[in-house]
Amino acid sequence: MKVYGHPMSTATRMVLTTLAEKGQEAELVLIDLAKGEHKQPAHVERQPFGVIPAFEDDDGFRVYESRAIIRYLDRKLPGAALTPSDARAFAAMEQFISVEHSYFTPAAMKVIWERLFKPFFGGGAADEARIDEGMKGVERVLGLVDPVLSKQPYLAGDGFSLAEVCWMPYMDFFVAAGGGTLLGQYKGVASWWERVSARPSWKKVTGA
Repeated sequence: MKVYGHPMSTATRMVLTTLAEKGQEAELVLIDLAKGEHKQPAHVERQPFGVIPAFEDDDGFRVYESRAIIRYLDRKLPGAALTPSDARAFAAMEQFISVEHSYFTPAAMKVIWERLFKPFFGGGAADEARIDEGMKGVERVLGLVDPVLSKQPYLAGDGFSLAEVCWMPYMDFFVAAGGGTLLGQYKGVASWWERVSARPSWKKVTGA
């Protein structure tokens, strides 16, 4: 198995975390974003939108888009299931994957970009208005998720699922970008983050 991506990429980390949770290994083929390798024909053949990651199975089967890849890996590989069998827990997992993708991540990435990535890429001073907009968006989402995580240990209920896998890379960067103070105001979410970020799979992926 091969994962074409970058170890600092949020989407690549989703795939690597899923593999680690399943107790499996794959070759990480580095795609150097700084050199524009993600836009080169060889990679665009794997991922037609020119982003990362892309996945290739041992038999040559290919799939792109991180959330599709992690669902495929969970269905295919042995190990503990990361998708609930209970219908309501399954719905909750899918609901919170959608909340992450549609509401949490777009808001969090405004903060992450301005405070972490923009300085790295030489983009100039941080846009404080954009940071404030992102913080407000994250605050709205956390306010909705916190009551859920105050009653149950994981987003889908009692078990760790692909919902956590989707949230974790963006939450990690958000906290690193100064979002920890806001996170601490939501005890249910903060406790959840402390719990999931201590998992061996996440420590393996992040080198913590």
